Amino acid sequence: MDAHHGIPATLLDAIQFFADPDASLAFMVQLRWPDGTITCPRCQAAETSFLSTRRLWKCRACKKQFSAKVGTIFEDSPIALEKWLPALWLVVNCKNGISSYEVARNLGVSQKTAWFMTHRIRLAVQTGTFDKLSGEVEVDETFIGGKARFMHKGKRAEKITGRGPMGKTAVMGLLERHGEDGHSTVEAKVVPNTKRKSLSPEVRERVEAGSEVFTDTLKSYSDLGAEYVHGVINHAEKYVEGKIHTNGMENFGRSSSGRSREPTSASSRSTFSATWTSRPSGSTTAR
Repeated sequence: MDAHHGIPATLLDAIQFFADPDASLAFMVQLRWPDGTITCPRCQAAETSFLSTRRLWKCRACKKQFSAKVGTIFEDSPIALEKWLPALWLVVNCKNGISSYEVARNLGVSQKTAWFMTHRIRLAVQTGTFDKLSGEVEVDETFIGGKARFMHKGKRAEKITGRGPMGKTAVMGLLERHGEDGHSTVEAKVVPNTKRKSLSPEVRERVEAGSEVFTDTLKSYSDLGAEYVHGVINHAEKYVEGKIHTNGMENFGRSSSGRSREPTSASSRSTFSATWTSRPSGSTTAR
């Protein structure tokens, strides 16, 4: 267990910890009501009583019963927290992504159930904070998509119409270097292309003015110097010059795109707009 955060640090820890329904409920209660005061999600009243045999609370004000799942992504689902919480752990800790088939095998549920769970979890971990990145921030972009040699001939002819990034999806990423807790925060988002009109506004929207921003020599970032301390590294000459580099963001992009396929417009495309915290050990957890 991660003693500082009370979160399982390994898959074995997660399986053992969340296998206990009471431990899963206590973990959920601690996250949802950190001050220890259980409030009704319907009327916000604090006068509640706990029904231990059903693991429910009853509000004394509106007389309604509610569980810890009401008002969360776990609501309206018969799936127990003992399944939901390990699934959440798997999604946010597998840096190369995890398929619904693998989640189904690990948790002993059907693939359809795992698909439903992972889509809700990925929607929940999308960036929804008003806090901007600050301090030292690395910015880089990458292209995600299947390699041409692994595609069927018909699919290859449809998608690959040129060289380089043709047929792939552009993803930009911003990494705020190690904070006080020793973790680095990454925000990644699908962008239409790597032109200035697509990248530069994203930096301004997500990074606090006056921060140090490190990029490569891509001209799309050349107008950032007016609002940021802009450090540029020329990869044709070197990869590191003091603290000016984008190695952290490039490592994240390499990990994310190593076994990923192109996100679909219907669902998975939005999953790239998420905030993650990378631990020094290399594992990742959602912020």
